[in-house]
Amino acid sequence: MKLKVKSAQDCQYDLLSLGEIMLRLDPGEGRIHTTRSFRVWEGGGEYNVARGLRRCFGLRTAVVTAFVDNPVGRLVEDFILQGGVDTSLIRWVPFDGIGRVARNGLNFTERGFGVRGALGCSDRGNTAASQLKKRDIDWDTIFGGSGVRWFHTGGIFAALSESTPEVVIEAMRSAKKHDTVISYDLNYRPSLWKAIGGQEKAQEVNQEIAQYVDVMLGNEEDFTACLGLAVEGVDAHLSALDVNSFKKMIEKAVSVYPNFQVVATTLRTVKTATINDWGAVCWMDGQFYEADHYPNLEILDRVGGGDSFASGFIYGLMELGDPEKAVQYGAAHGALAMTTPGDTTMATLKEVEKIVGGGSARVVR
Repeated sequence: MKLKVKSAQDCQYDLLSLGEIMLRLDPGEGRIHTTRSFRVWEGGGEYNVARGLRRCFGLRTAVVTAFVDNPVGRLVEDFILQGGVDTSLIRWVPFDGIGRVARNGLNFTERGFGVRGALGCSDRGNTAASQLKKRDIDWDTIFGGSGVRWFHTGGIFAALSESTPEVVIEAMRSAKKHDTVISYDLNYRPSLWKAIGGQEKAQEVNQEIAQYVDVMLGNEEDFTACLGLAVEGVDAHLSALDVNSFKKMIEKAVSVYPNFQVVATTLRTVKTATINDWGAVCWMDGQFYEADHYPNLEILDRVGGGDSFASGFIYGLMELGDPEKAVQYGAAHGALAMTTPGDTTMATLKEVEKIVGGGSARVVR
């Protein structure tokens, strides 16, 4: 059964994402605690998918988020505009001059190298996006009036506050009413859930959200940590190349949540911060499709690799209607995205197609 995606002619947006977008400060080859300079990027798990679909795959995308209206918020907006993502649905909150009421999030991330793993230090408490509440956004006007083919959000946004899961569910209910495909990336982050109930709260929230999802995405531990799924003989911290174990986990997921039309996961074995084995597998209509493995993939910056997989995968499902091609495009795009700095893709569709077709890294002149 082909995933039913609305016609592009009937919709203003191919994809809409809901999530927080932070200013990422990157010390380059240095460390956060010793650097004297940072390169600055924008990034956010849900937003990265929308930007990838716009910049690499040429689709029409928009983002729903919130910023404090000050120079930092406007800087992030400028980055979003450079990526071609529609900013008209952003909610702007007045600045109180200090940031007591609301502020914009910062994300300090160093890339890691060799035996030193990547390190993230978020400064995102009390942000404007985390304070979004039900009825702040007119979802029916967006999904029913403007028209959206695909809606994407994830577990990072859902973990930001007590109110953000309600926003997710409100958006999903409206998307369902207007026949918009819904994807969700579980994206479990222990640090985000720690102060609001830990893993138990993560499971409570995500188990409710999962009932609305058509396309579920996650990595090796997300399905256990977020959905409480356990498979006998399968460790929650699976080896990324243990594909059979992943398949058992996915089969368990679709048996518990029959509304899942597609399930996909990336496969990663971390050898060092700069050498990973990389791949992906997806399930659709009772069949599994596995991407070519990328053994010993050399990585410059791993942050955003999973989001770039998601954007390539969604492109394959939405535009090509082929789960086998979709998982290949997703894995190739994720691999390419990790060869450049920043959270977001710098790859082109031509480069993705070259990798999918078995092309080499020989110089292009």
